[in-house]
Amino acid sequence: QVQFVESGGGLVQPGGSLRLSCVVSGITFRDYAMSWYRQAPGKEHELVATITTPGPDGRTIYADSVKGRFTISRDNAKNTVYLQMNSLKIEDTAVYYCRSLGRTYDYWGQGTQVTVSL
Repeated sequence: QVQFVESGGGLVQPGGSLRLSCVVSGITFRDYAMSWYRQAPGKEHELVATITTPGPDGRTIYADSVKGRFTISRDNAKNTVYLQMNSLKIEDTAVYYCRSLGRTYDYWGQGTQVTVSL
């Protein structure tokens, strides 16, 4: 059974930081590209960041809205993908999901709430 379990969300003031984690089981983690998405109230899901599989072609991709503030990383020994979020803004408030999407699969976690507020 494939499981994606996010944690690390919470309430933070503007300018603060949070680190989200997503622990994956049921797949060979290192073989899968991983992404973080978010969904704000009343809005569609938005791709935040992606990290490809390790190797010479490995890379990270970010939405323009989070470049320079968020960092995606992975620890293949721990089957975990992270999202370090710095300089948080009120508009970053959303439910954050980890996801892995391929031609024959689409795995999601249950989400973790991030609220940025004074």
